[in-house]
Formats: sequence, structure tokens, C-alpha cells
Amino acid sequence: MAVPPALVEVFMPQLTHADYLALRRFPALDGLRAVAAVMVVFQHFGGKTWAYSGGWMGVDLFFVLSGFLITTLALREEGRKGRASVRNFYLRRVFRLMPVYYVVLAATALLYYWRGDWVTAELDKVLPYYLTFNNEFIAAGHIFGHSWTLAVEQKFYLVWPLLAFAAGFMPMGRRLGIAFGAIALLALVLMVPSFNYGTSSYIVILMGCVVAILLHDPKGFAFLRGLTRPWLGFVFLPVLVAVQLNAHRLMMLTGSDTTPVLIYGLVVCLLLLSVLGDGPLVKFFSTPPMKFVGERSYSLYLVQGIAASFMVSTFPPFRIDRTFTAIMITLAAIGLADLLFRHVEQPMIEVGRKLIARLDRRTAEKRTPQAEEPPVAEPAPVPVPNPA
Repeated sequence: MAVPPALVEVFMPQLTHADYLALRRFPALDGLRAVAAVMVVFQHFGGKTWAYSGGWMGVDLFFVLSGFLITTLALREEGRKGRASVRNFYLRRVFRLMPVYYVVLAATALLYYWRGDWVTAELDKVLPYYLTFNNEFIAAGHIFGHSWTLAVEQKFYLVWPLLAFAAGFMPMGRRLGIAFGAIALLALVLMVPSFNYGTSSYIVILMGCVVAILLHDPKGFAFLRGLTRPWLGFVFLPVLVAVQLNAHRLMMLTGSDTTPVLIYGLVVCLLLLSVLGDGPLVKFFSTPPMKFVGERSYSLYLVQGIAASFMVSTFPPFRIDRTFTAIMITLAAIGLADLLFRHVEQPMIEVGRKLIARLDRRTAEKRTPQAEEPPVAEPAPVPVPNPA
């Protein structure tokens, strides 16, 4: 009896290692980023209904995807060129993250100054932390406080490329050793109460890096290939939701606020494997609305505070945190994020690309030996007419 093609699509493995390396985009990840950003907004402004939704774990979803995508990009660059450029890595991060970040920070500071809240918000004390990406050292609940995640990412990506790529080609085993060694070290640090804050986030990013390293290597891909079956996404996604909804119970049960984060990060990695190729979940997460919000998720995440201030000051009913308030703030934030995406993010990313291309050309010109110029021939003598 023939198996219907639709069932083959859902239940059979979809990817080979060659298929995986040929992928230029992972379309489902746009939808996952969209969900993560909206989850955080609803956690902040949805009121009691969403207080125990675990929406704050959307940042950990971001972290796993970031570690996976950034490491995959570097590994593929190394595969093409023989070496991943740490310089280009840093330039891409600068032009991708910093322009929008500083535009939103400036707008936030101006908003508080215009409202006369500069002193009460202690902006003179906290701005140095924000300007230098040390946001995680500011007390929770402060204005622009959700940007602590950017500080964690910036610190991670200052170190990770130096460990994994600066020395040129490095065997998979050594890279995995570095990643797992860092995870073990950070896990030990988590046992020291004064260092708990944010440390689990570095482990979650490293989880995404480990997945990228394994998938890039043929043997590592063979080890994980069984988990790339699309139907497994229908298992991992409900598990992910269950962990998120019960995060507070897991905290109480284990006596640790990091345990649910690490479990959640692991399940995100499993879900990620199941949505790399094709299948119903991939199609859902890559629909045009998901793609639209996902591409703007970084700006959406940053600008949610400004969107909330606008909605609250313009429409008094939105001063009460509830589901409808969260919906309207999300829509306002998406509108602002679209402006930032089109007029700041994309133009500055393109500037970064052009700068990298120019620097690469100069580097290539310096490394290419100049061909010797042929000797210049002596000009033929001009005949002088005999005198009459």
C-alpha cells in the first residue's frame, strides 16, 4: 500500500547534510523570532492574565536562535574561504545591532527629558551603563531595562569568535570542547548566588552554538539527523509551551530560577532541529505575517517601551495592563519597528556589507603578488634627413 505523499512529507526525514549546507535561509526562524518578541510584550503589558505565561522566556528563544545563526554564518564563511574573519564578524554585529539600539536609546532618553522625568528616572546615573552595554547591572524594572539582553549578547560575541574562530580552522571536537567547557564553567558559576543573574543566558546561547557546530559537521549531522523529522516539531512545540507555562512551578519545585531556563533552552534546540527543512510547522512559521514581524523582531523588542508610553499617554484606557492593552501596544510597536527596520536597520546593514566588501578587496589586493611589468622598449631613433 502506497503511503500518501502528504504523510511522507510530515513523517519522513527531509534533510541530508548536503541539503542542510545548501540552505541559504531558515524561514521558520523568522516566525519563531516573531513569537518570541510578542511573548515578551505580552509579559510586560498583558496584566494578570499573562503574569504566569512565562512570556519572559521569549528572550531565551532569541538567545538559542542567535547562537545557532551567528555560529552557522561563521562556519559557512570558513567553509567558503578557509577561515572565518573575526574582523568581519565584529563589523557585522556592530552594523546590525548598534545603530537601532542607540536610536531607540536616544529616543527613550529624549522622551523622559521632554516629560520632565529625567531626574526621577535617574537617567544621569544609568545612561553610562546603557551606552556601554552594561545594562544587566541596572536594577530590574528601570526604563529600557529589557535591553539587558543586548548587553549579554554583546559580551558573548566579544569572546566566542576569539575562542572558536580566531585561530583559523579548528576541528569540530575542539570547538565542541570549548563550548561544553564554557557551559560547565558557567554552570559552576550559577552555584554562586551573587553571580546568578544572566549567567544562564550565556549557557542558552552556547546551546545554539553547539547545535550549529554539530549540524555543520557530517558526523555531527548524522548524529542529529533523526531529530530533523518534521513530525517531531508537533512533539517538541507542546513540550516547549508546557515548560514555559509551568516555569514558575519549576522554579518553586527546584528552588532555582535558572533550571526552567536551561530546560527551555534545550527544548528550543530540539524544536529548532525539526523546523530546519520543510513541513507543516515550517510553512506556518514562514507565512508572510510571521516573516514580516520576525524580520522586525529586534526593533520590536527594543521599541516596546516607547510604544507603550505613546499608547498610555494618548489613550488613558491603556494605562491598565491587560490583554487588549498588550495587543494595541504590540501593534504600535510593530509600526515603529517597521520604520526602524526600513530606515535604520536595513540601510546600516547595507553600509556594513559595503565596508566589509571594501576591506576584503583591499586585503585580497595586498595578498596577491603584483605581476612584473614588462620592460619598456627603447624608442626607435627618428631618422634625420640629410642636409641638402
